[in-house]
Amino acid sequence: ILLMSVPQYLVFCVCLQEVSGLKCDQLLSSGQVLPSECVSGLVELAGNPNTSPTLTSSIISLLAQLAGDDHSREILHSSYNLTSTLAAVIHCHSATPGEALVLQCLQVLQKLTYNARIFQSTSYIPELVAFLMTNIQSHSDDIIMPCLGLMANLCRDNHSVQSHIKSLDNVKPFYRTLINFLAHNSLTVVVFTLSILASLTLNEKVGEKLFDAKNIHQTFQLVFNIVVNGDGTLTRKYSVDLLVDLLKNPKIADYLTRYQHFSACVAQVLGLLHSKDPDSAAKVLELLLAMCSVSGLRSLLCQVLFKPAGPKLRAAGRRQGAGVDGGRKAEDGLALVQWLSSPVEGAERCSLQALQLLNELLEVGQISHHCMLGFVEMLLPVLFELLKGLDPAQGDAHVRKHCHRITHVTSLLLNILLTPPQPVCCFYLHQFVFFCFSHVCAEALLKTLELMSKLRQQVKDMETSFYRMLQDQRIVTPLSLALTSHHREHVQTGLSLLFEATPLPDFPSLVLGESMAANNAYRQREAELSVKRIAVQEVPPPRTNTSMLDSSSASSRSVHSLVEKIQTGLEVKYAREINSYWKAPSKESRLQDLLEAKALALSQADRLIAQYRVQRAQAEAEARKLASLLKDAERRREDLQAELSGQVLEVQRSKADMEELLQHNARLQRDSEDHQALKGAYNSLLNRSAKKTTFSVFLAGLRVELQAEEEKVKEKDQERRELEETVDVLRKELNKTEQARKDASIKASSLELQKSQLEAKLKQKEDELNKHSAMIAMIHSLSSGKMKNDVNLSL
Repeated sequence: ILLMSVPQYLVFCVCLQEVSGLKCDQLLSSGQVLPSECVSGLVELAGNPNTSPTLTSSIISLLAQLAGDDHSREILHSSYNLTSTLAAVIHCHSATPGEALVLQCLQVLQKLTYNARIFQSTSYIPELVAFLMTNIQSHSDDIIMPCLGLMANLCRDNHSVQSHIKSLDNVKPFYRTLINFLAHNSLTVVVFTLSILASLTLNEKVGEKLFDAKNIHQTFQLVFNIVVNGDGTLTRKYSVDLLVDLLKNPKIADYLTRYQHFSACVAQVLGLLHSKDPDSAAKVLELLLAMCSVSGLRSLLCQVLFKPAGPKLRAAGRRQGAGVDGGRKAEDGLALVQWLSSPVEGAERCSLQALQLLNELLEVGQISHHCMLGFVEMLLPVLFELLKGLDPAQGDAHVRKHCHRITHVTSLLLNILLTPPQPVCCFYLHQFVFFCFSHVCAEALLKTLELMSKLRQQVKDMETSFYRMLQDQRIVTPLSLALTSHHREHVQTGLSLLFEATPLPDFPSLVLGESMAANNAYRQREAELSVKRIAVQEVPPPRTNTSMLDSSSASSRSVHSLVEKIQTGLEVKYAREINSYWKAPSKESRLQDLLEAKALALSQADRLIAQYRVQRAQAEAEARKLASLLKDAERRREDLQAELSGQVLEVQRSKADMEELLQHNARLQRDSEDHQALKGAYNSLLNRSAKKTTFSVFLAGLRVELQAEEEKVKEKDQERRELEETVDVLRKELNKTEQARKDASIKASSLELQKSQLEAKLKQKEDELNKHSAMIAMIHSLSSGKMKNDVNLSL
C-alpha cells in the first residue's frame, strides 16, 4: 500500500468499502459506476510492477472470487483486460516460476481463459506462450499441470496461437515432451496433453500418426473412460471438450460411427445424468449435442436412448412419476426429462441443452413412431407444465430466463407435431394456456403464435384465440422487431403472421408501421454511434505517461460530453414526443414504445461509457507494455554500444597489424635490393676473372666467398619463408578483419597485390640467380679443364 499513488490508494479504499457491502456475484452485474471503477482500479493496481507481491496476490484472490460464473469471467476478460494483466504479472516473475504468485496467476488464468477467444496479438500473450512451453518441458510437477491446462485453453479453436506455436524453433522438442506425457499416471495430465496435441497436430503428419485408424479406437476408449471415471469435474470437462473437438474432424467422426463399443460407452455416459451436479450434466449434454451433429451418430444415439425404453417410459408416464423398474435405459430417459424440467435459477443451462437435444433427436424421420411414442406421451405433460410455470413476481431476470426456455419449448412442440400420431397430440394440447403479453419476450411470443397457428385446426377454440391475439395492439412490438430483425427465420415467422393478421378488421397496421420506422431509426442511430466509437478507437496510443494521462483525461471529457449530449438530446426529443403523443387519445401503446426506446438509448449510452473504460484500461496496459519495451530497447542499445566499442578496438588492432606488415614488406624490399647488388658484384668479379690467366688462387677465394654468399642466400631464403609464414598468419587475421571493416580489407588487398608483385620479382631474380649459378658452374668446369691442360704441358 505504501507504493501506491494517492489516486490508487483512494480507489483501493473505496473498493474495499464497496465490496464489503455487495455480494461477489452482484458486483460486476450491478451496472453501477462505482463498483466498475473499483474493479478497474484493482486490475490496474495488480498490473503495476511496483505493487508488492503480497498485495498483488490479495487483489488476484478477490478478482478470482468475482469470476465465479461464465458471465463474470467474460466481463473480466473482455471489459477489464484481466487476461493481459495476469500475463504481465507472470512475465515480471518469469525468473521464479515456482513462486506462489505465479502459480496463483496460472490457476486464475486457466479459469478465465476457458472457452474464451484469446488473440496472439494481445499484450503479453507471446511471452505467456513462451513461458508455458519452457515450463512444460521442465521437471517441476507443481507447475506442469497448470501450464498444460492453460496451454490447452489457449490452443483450442485459436488459429492465431496455433500458428504462433508452430512457427517457433523449439516446437519439435515440445511435441516430444507432450507425447511422453501420454504415459503419465495422472488422467488430468493425459487429457490436457491430448487436447493440446489435437489442437496443434490434428491436420499434420504428427496428428495423422497419433489419431490414425490403428490408435483412434484406443483413444476413444481412453477418453470415454476418463469421461465416466475421471478425477473430477475439471477432468470430465476437458475430456468432453476433447471429444467434441475430435468430432469436428470428418475422418475421426466416421471412425466413431464404426466404433464397436459406442453404444456401451454412450450408455455409461448417459448414466452420469443421474448425478445432482449441474456442471457434469451440462458437459454430458454438450457431448450428446455434439454427437447429434454427426448423422450416423444421431441414429445410434436414438437407438440407445429411445428404442429399448419405449414401453417402460410409457408405463412410467401413465403412472405419473411412479417408480421405474424397467432397467437403466428407462432411467436415462427419465433423468433427461428431469434435467429438462429443472428450475430456471441455477440449472437453466442444463434445461436448455436438454430441450435442444430432444429437438435434435425428435426430428422428422430420425426414428419410427412406435419407438418414440412412449417417450412423447411422457414428455408432453412436462412441456405443458413448463409453459404454465411463469411467475412475474420473481423479477425481470427470472422472466427473461423463463421466456428463453419457452422459446425452446415451443420449438420442440412444433417439432413433435409432425412426429407422433395426431390423436396423441390432441389429447394433451387442449391443456395449452396462452400467456399474458406483458410478461413474454418477443421471440417466445412469436414461437407461441406460430404454434397456435399450426394447432388451430386440431384443438378446439384455438383458432378463435389465435385471431383474437393477432388483433391485440400489444402484438405490435414483437412483430415489428421480427420484421426488422437481422435473422432470416424471425423475418419469415413475422411475415407469415402478418399475412394471417392483415385481413383482420382490428389489426393495428398503422401502429405497426410507426413501430417499424422507430426500430429502423434506432438502428441508424446505433450505427452512427458505432462509427463514432470506431473513430475513437483509431486514436493513436500514447507515447509517455504524461501524454497517456492527458489523452485519457481528454478522451474522458469528450466521451462524457458525448454521453451528456446524447442523454440531453434524447431527453428533449422524447419529452417532446411524449407530450405530443400524450395529447393524442388512445395512444398509450405508443407511449410505452417510446419509453422502451428511451430505455434502449440510455442503455446504449451506458454501453458507450463501459466501452470507454475498457479502452482506457487497454490504453494503460499498452502504455505499460511500451514502457517495458522502451527499457528493453535501452538495454539493447547499451549492449550494442559495448559491442561497437569492441569493434573499434578490433579495428585499431588491425591497423597496428597492417603497419607491422608494411614494415615487414619494406625490410623485404631492402633485402631484395641488397641481393641484387651482390649479384652485380659477383658478375663483375666473374668478368674480371675471365681476363686473368691464373685462376687457382682466385677461384679458391671465390669459392669461399661464393659459399659465404650462398649461406647468406640460404639465410635470406629462410627469412623469406618465415616472412611468408608470417604473411600467411597475417592474411588469416586480415580475413577476419575484412568481415568487420571494409576499409581494412581494401588496404589489405592492396598490400597483398604489392606482395604478389614482389614475389613475382623475387621469383624472376631467383631464376636469374639460377642461370648465373649455372654459368658459374660452367665456367668452373671450363676453368678446371684448362688448368689440367696447362699442367700437362708444363710436365
